[in-house]
Amino acid sequence: MELNAKIYVAGHRGLVGSALVKNLQSKGYDNIIVRTHAELDLTDSSAVAKFFEEEKPDYVFLAAAKVGGIVANNTYRAEFIYDNLMIQNNVVHQSYVHGVKKLMFLGSTCIYPKACPQPMKEEYLLTDVLEYTNEPYAIAKIAGIKLCESYNLQYGTNFISVMPTNLYGPNDNFDLEKSHVLPALIRKIHLGKALEDNDWETIDKDLNRLPIEKISGSSSKESKQAILKKYGIDLLEDGKVTVEIWGSGKPRREFLWSEDMADACVFLMENRDFSDTYEKGEDEIRNTHINIGTGLDVSIAELAGLIKELIGFNGDFVFNTDKPDGTMEKRTDVTKLNQLGWKHKVDIEMGISQLIEWYLNGY
Repeated sequence: MELNAKIYVAGHRGLVGSALVKNLQSKGYDNIIVRTHAELDLTDSSAVAKFFEEEKPDYVFLAAAKVGGIVANNTYRAEFIYDNLMIQNNVVHQSYVHGVKKLMFLGSTCIYPKACPQPMKEEYLLTDVLEYTNEPYAIAKIAGIKLCESYNLQYGTNFISVMPTNLYGPNDNFDLEKSHVLPALIRKIHLGKALEDNDWETIDKDLNRLPIEKISGSSSKESKQAILKKYGIDLLEDGKVTVEIWGSGKPRREFLWSEDMADACVFLMENRDFSDTYEKGEDEIRNTHINIGTGLDVSIAELAGLIKELIGFNGDFVFNTDKPDGTMEKRTDVTKLNQLGWKHKVDIEMGISQLIEWYLNGY
């Protein structure tokens, strides 16, 4: 990519998009185009066509998507498949129509089968059934891979698909009603530490910044203590504080620092093309997407213990085995990514330490 090229980052406010913008700016790219959802509804075909006609971007990072946790995915199944399909179809098609030099489509490792062999290789796509709760979202992302693949094969476009593992980092979601496991654990253990120190000033500051079910720092002490208990942060009669963790703590998960992910994406856009994503001479070109991750995993119990140590929490964890564990292991095979020339830099301990600092400093 040329430093003065016009680069459109779709979804620039999210965890992924904000990291992409930061990385591009740090490398001297100074012609970055962004639009909020209010400014451009990517599910609106006419609006997207008009945007591409007016702006004519040279490169596109498609990080925009409708995302959510297990409950949201399972509850709003129609919205998750429709909105994501529309976003992808509109942006990819208009990128073709308007001669975009290169596009990167970002998906998720939830595209792989529920009972996928470990570690998950690109070739395992579409070999078995998907996890039911996020099947509509996963199918949309698989369709996005095939959309890019098909446009490349028929029209000669240069569209690359990447599938990041679980991400964490600046601009993460710490809303306990909606957040993923890592930011949720950081916030819960932070609040548990404040509760065991009887530090209501810190608790009030946290709840004012991000209320839980409308309970803020100005609510009564009884209401605040009750909402903390509801979300598994409990002050026992003996003065001990416990933090509840769903499941047994045994499932293993892989986590990638979001700024590492952005660095991998920009590296691939700068140095690799669609033709680099598959073996030459194959009769059938499939599985051209690229896993982005560390290839390393950690158990949920180990993850919680690491956060506990970094925050200085002295209480205990309570593992609620009435709650589901989900898949016991989910780890990407990053051989393809490493062979293309990129490897992660931030290990899990360093990343969590940085995210704790980011969160405690008020975003």
